[in-house]
Parts: sequence; structure tokens; C-alpha cells
Amino acid sequence: KPPARRVSESEMLSGMDVNALRVICALFLSEKRKTRKKRLWQKHWRHGEQELCVLQKEIEVHENSWFMTAGEFDDLLQLVSPLITKRDTKMRRAITARERLSLTLRFLITGQTFRSLSLQYPVGGSTVSIIVLETCAALHQVMKDNVLKTPDTEDDWRRIAKRFEERWQFPHCVGALDAKHIHIQASAKNACPSQNFIMMSAAVDADLKFIYADVGSRASESDAGVFVQSDLCRAMDQNLLRLPPPEPLPETNKAMPYVFVGDASYPLRCDLMRPYPQKDMDHGRRVFNDRVSRARSVVQNAFGILANRFRVFRSTICLEPEKVVKITMAALCVHNFLLERRSDAYTPAEFTDWEDSDHTVVKGAWRRYGTGVFKPLNSGNIRNPCFSAKEQRNVLRNYFTSPAGRLSWQEHLNSQTPKDF
Repeated sequence: KPPARRVSESEMLSGMDVNALRVICALFLSEKRKTRKKRLWQKHWRHGEQELCVLQKEIEVHENSWFMTAGEFDDLLQLVSPLITKRDTKMRRAITARERLSLTLRFLITGQTFRSLSLQYPVGGSTVSIIVLETCAALHQVMKDNVLKTPDTEDDWRRIAKRFEERWQFPHCVGALDAKHIHIQASAKNACPSQNFIMMSAAVDADLKFIYADVGSRASESDAGVFVQSDLCRAMDQNLLRLPPPEPLPETNKAMPYVFVGDASYPLRCDLMRPYPQKDMDHGRRVFNDRVSRARSVVQNAFGILANRFRVFRSTICLEPEKVVKITMAALCVHNFLLERRSDAYTPAEFTDWEDSDHTVVKGAWRRYGTGVFKPLNSGNIRNPCFSAKEQRNVLRNYFTSPAGRLSWQEHLNSQTPKDF
């Protein structure tokens, strides 16, 4: 058998269609040129937008259209900038801390989707998601220990109680409690209706600031159930909050513990007051319930402000629960941050409930729009309270109708206090 003959390169080329080879090469080079041109154009677009973020421009031109001023934006940027600043690389310039904060606030303020924001900013939808979640986590991290902090000294609790007494005529009150559902989109892996929401329990001081928040629980559908399983309840049971010891009520020698207030779905405890049942009401009980309602209005207003200023909470949030937790905690921090600065842009006159010269409570403007995804929980089964808790509530009832604690205009409270939403 004769050995196989090796085919030369000239013979291989001669067997191919030279014209077809030329067409393939031309198409390859043409596609390569198009790709390079598109990448250069995107880089030029990024460079132009990086000079000043879109939201910053709008704040400077139309301060009244947003809930913060340009100065407040800069103060917030100064706080969070060390945690969100990225380094430039040889390949590209990093997205600045100013743009990252601008993008995150736009998401919180408008409630737009990540895809919609990617069309306004020169970044992809997945990059928008990463930036928003990273910045939300940074906002919470930098402010959780001073802006969103639960008091841990007796003097701090006394200052809160003093404000409740001055503004809402409820002495020895250290916070108003409430719990809400936050509606989210059901996961594709688990379409159970109970997975369509997460829960948030919170405590608010007399100035509408959140002093405690627990977001993410799914264990119960009632205020009482959420409270019993919360860190706040465990801290109260173990005396970890460092509340002041019982002290005399104003202008009396009757010692009274410091307490939180909640609605009728909360348990009655020595450190937690709730209204009397509606049956068998008398004058003293009605006055007590009115005082509790006044004190609880702060937590209603706090949730109302949150839902109307951060419009991401206006409709169902189409994100995973762990992402919703990050977004909610960041919004709470910004909320407290702006209230501490007494921002007129954030809470203008008549936006929250207020009183006129006759102590008539006028509903705030936020009530016209509701509370978005923050929905009230169902009332659960309440265990019978202990005797000492009942006696303590009776002491407050008697104090509110005594000469020491009575208000000259309290007979009109029942018809003037806004109802719970």
C-alpha cells in the first residue's frame, strides 16, 4: 500500500472559495468595529453624567418638590460617603458616592423599579440593584447607633417621658407601640399567601422618631403575637431597657412605673398600657382611653409620614424579604435623621396631626393618602392581665380625672381625637 501523500497549503487554498473567505473576514471586522464604537459611546455618556447627579440638580432647583434640602443631602452624604466610596480602576471610573446616594434616595422617594432607574442613570438594572442595597445597608450601619437607637439610660427615658407629658398630656410614657404588615410580592419558590408580607413592629417617641424597630418577622398576624416574640418584649421581661424606677405622678405622691402605650390588641402589663374595652364605659374610662389615643397618635403619624415620603412603600414591594428589610431600616434612619434636623421640607406645617388654639385635633395631610403597604394586623387572643396591671391602669384613670391630672378641655377629647387607621 503506497504511503498517504501530504496535502500542501497551496492545494488547500485552491480548493476553497476565496470570495467566501473574504466575505467572512469582512463581516468579522465590521462587527468588531461596531462593538468598540458602542463601548466608547457609553463611556462618554457616563463621563457627562458623573459631574453632578440628577437628584442633586433637582433638589437645588426645586427644593420644595423633594423632602430634603440640598444642605441636608450634603450632610447625609458626608455621613455615608466613607462606606460607599469606590476606587477608580485602570479600566473605568468608579460611580461616585454622590451618585450612589442620589440613586438610592430616588428609589426610596419615587418607588420606581430598578429597570426604570437604569434608564435614567447610565448603569444597568443589576448594577442599580447592587448600589441601592449596598447604600441602604450603609445608611443603616452608619446611623443605627446614634440616629436609630433605643435609649439605654434612665435619663434618656425620662427625657422621652417629659416630651410625652408636654405634648400629649400622658405622664410616664416612654413610647407608643404598633405593628404593621409590609406587603411584598410572593416568591416564585413559595406562593403561599402567608409569604406575601413581612411584619414590622416599632416604638415611636413623642417627636415621631422611631426608637425601636423589628422588621422581617412572619411568625404571627396579630399585634400581640408580634410583640410577644419581639426583642423589645424580651428586653422588657428581663429589665434590660434600664427604665427609671417608679416615680410619683406630677403633683402627687402616688408612685407610677414608666410605661409604653399600645392599642387594644396589645397585652395589658405593668410596663404597657392599653385602652379599656368599649363595653361598660364610664366617664373615667373614656377619659383614659382618650389620653391613650392622643399618645398613640405619634406612631400613627410616624407610619403615615414614612409611607408618604418614601413612596417605595406606596405599593407592593417586588423584592425578596431580606432586601425589603434593608430598604425599610434605611428609610427609618433617614426619617429620624431629617426629624432631628427639624426639616421643614420633610414635615411641613399641617402635614402631621396638629392642635388649634381650642385643642381641637386636626388631621394631618398625610391621612388623605393612607399608609401604603403598611397594613394593620388582626387582633389576636389576649390573655387576662395580672391584677397589678389592672390596678395600675385604674390609678392612671383616677389621676386623669383628679384635680392634679385633669385638663380643662378634656371633655371634648373623645370627639376630636382622630381615629386609628
